[in-house]
Amino acid sequence: MSIEPVDALRRIAFLLERSRASSYRVKAYREAAATLLALPEEQVPERVAKGTLKQLPGIGASTATVIEQAVAGGIPDKLAELEETVSGPLATGGESMRELLRGDLHSHSDWSDGGSPIQEMVATAMEIGHDYLALTDHSPRLKVANGLSAERLQRQIGIIDSINGALGDAFTLLKAIEVDILDDGALDQSDTMLDQLDIRVASVHSKLKMESAAMTRRMVAAVRLPHTNVLGHCTGRLVEGSRGTRAQSTFDAKAVFAACVESNTAVEINSRPERCDPPDDLLALAIEAGCLFAIDTDAHAPGQLDFQAYGCERAVRLGVPPDRVVNTWDLPDLLAWANP
Repeated sequence: MSIEPVDALRRIAFLLERSRASSYRVKAYREAAATLLALPEEQVPERVAKGTLKQLPGIGASTATVIEQAVAGGIPDKLAELEETVSGPLATGGESMRELLRGDLHSHSDWSDGGSPIQEMVATAMEIGHDYLALTDHSPRLKVANGLSAERLQRQIGIIDSINGALGDAFTLLKAIEVDILDDGALDQSDTMLDQLDIRVASVHSKLKMESAAMTRRMVAAVRLPHTNVLGHCTGRLVEGSRGTRAQSTFDAKAVFAACVESNTAVEINSRPERCDPPDDLLALAIEAGCLFAIDTDAHAPGQLDFQAYGCERAVRLGVPPDRVVNTWDLPDLLAWANP
């Protein structure tokens, strides 16, 4: 067996990301892959033969070893180790739901707080079998996450159009946003910009400790807006991870989920292990209320697009009807729902 050096580096990065390794560990492999992609193909074996790989920017001892072993026609030791130790299923019990999913409606690129270019997110989504991916970089108010101004979002829309033009019918990158829900329930982007998008995920990122009645009014107002398609990570909780833990916001879940049903807004099942949002008890309430759902990864790196396994396990275990999961729908039906 053999593998191209760039593919070996990308696969190592993917496996590290899906196993929740630190971004520092992953960065070296992604940077080395980008360096090789910028070189004429014949230069790689030439540099291996001359021992000059490490003279290139972004290539150190570990990544040079991976490249050398791939050029020699073998499977690099680092890749073989990761395939053996971390490539297995992330969760079991949700396989039937995962097979039905056509795409992911919540992902981030390096345009906001993600770690990889748009093109790498697209390539990975295609590799794991998606038909579509919504690129939902943050809105302007979330400055800590490099939220997109209207001008930057307009530029991103142009890039997405170019990518889709090149891909044809093979895959669709959806023009989308994770838009902040402001204190009064309004959305943190103009109607003019939101009109140009395919999907809008609305999420609370500020004042998460707001008093329950006020938070309920805020969320109900947001999900009732015509532009809101998906209510993202509704409680805002963190249950583990490098950012520590955070208690969930308090609100009248029955009132919020009733508003979601009335407005045809999907409740996100956020698959990130540190979020696992909504909690099981609230997810059960949303099922009982008759809500639609979107099983999303909230991926900030390509390997995290595999996190859907976690959300699918919860959906199956708690009895989410597959036909109420909007990203099991084919693209025309999804777009007709999101833009009636």
